[in-house]
Amino acid sequence: MSKKISNKLGINWSLIMGAAFLMATSAVGPGFLTQTTVFTQQLGASFAFVILVSILLDIGAQLNIWRVIVVSKTRAQDIANKLVPGLGIAIASIVALGGLAFNIGNIGGAGLGVNVLFPTLSPITGSLISAIIAIAIFSFKDAGKSMDRFTILMGISLISMTLYVLFSTSPPFKEAAFRSIWPESINIFAIVTLVGGTVGGYITFAGAHRLIDAGVVGKESLPEVNKGSISAISLASIVRVVLFLATLGVVSQGIILDPDNPPASMFQYAAGDIGYKLFGIVLWAAAITSVIGSAYTSVSFLKTLHPLIEKYSRQLTISFIVLSTFIFCFIGRPVTLLIFAGALNGFILPITLGVMLWAANKVNIVGDYKHPLWLTYFGWLIVIIMLMMSLYTVFSLIF
Repeated sequence: MSKKISNKLGINWSLIMGAAFLMATSAVGPGFLTQTTVFTQQLGASFAFVILVSILLDIGAQLNIWRVIVVSKTRAQDIANKLVPGLGIAIASIVALGGLAFNIGNIGGAGLGVNVLFPTLSPITGSLISAIIAIAIFSFKDAGKSMDRFTILMGISLISMTLYVLFSTSPPFKEAAFRSIWPESINIFAIVTLVGGTVGGYITFAGAHRLIDAGVVGKESLPEVNKGSISAISLASIVRVVLFLATLGVVSQGIILDPDNPPASMFQYAAGDIGYKLFGIVLWAAAITSVIGSAYTSVSFLKTLHPLIEKYSRQLTISFIVLSTFIFCFIGRPVTLLIFAGALNGFILPITLGVMLWAANKVNIVGDYKHPLWLTYFGWLIVIIMLMMSLYTVFSLIF
């Protein structure tokens, strides 16, 4: 009996770590690399405060969302439809659209990563090769396990490479630690961008929907889900902090990063030609895992809208990747679309988090589960903060 339980817990933990890495690597894409280096150059050590605030908001949002989805044994769009008929369809459409927009950029980032590693191959060719690899993963009979193993491998590689670059620089650790509590200035746009880029849009649901598909559901799974949720944020945050410190080590020397490709120039300044090649690996790993996470989660939002989508979900996921690649190859990197998608994520988070908090106390959705009061208050505080900061950012850009 104990052996059976032990094996079950082992399987559950393996699935949860796969979900954690899927969410974390979905967050760490080409935009993530660019945002971190650009904001570090703009804010210096004070960017540590932005990272700290965003991590706290990320944890609160993700804990609420993962717990409600796992306890209800229901995907986010179905929860929303139970609250207000049609609301889930609207959310699914917006999330899938945002996921497609980001996936075009992710495919482009993967192509650029291949081009850095193999200069004779163009970014277009690199994107096609990357798309074929992503499609191959979803073509396996047990696509879920293949996806889990691949994202864990790429996640570990990502962290290892950025750590190497960090040790090639000499960042001012003490100043960064001090500014994380006492910044010289506070940049609201940076906080909105980081939170939206880490748990906004489809990203926070990547891991939660993976758990639903794997059958890790119910109140009995909550202890493991809590660990997995925090692990996912921790993994993404580790990459963010390491990349920030490595960039800080470069810019604190007075070096100006190349505005056309800030992350690449940072890696090159930090570790020479080897650093530039490492950037290619990091960029490709970040982009390809984001392609997988975006395609999987976007389609998971559409699954329950029609029986045919559920039946052919794997084929639809592959089609999602093909469409993203087609748009990139024939239109190019849609910068405007990516900016729009990033801003959209800032608004999607308070809406989707608000829906999950509303559902957390509905007996017809969560049964006899009692959502922790502190998580409820923290969640609504995040909804208010993100909504106000998103509105402030939009008005600042317009006026």
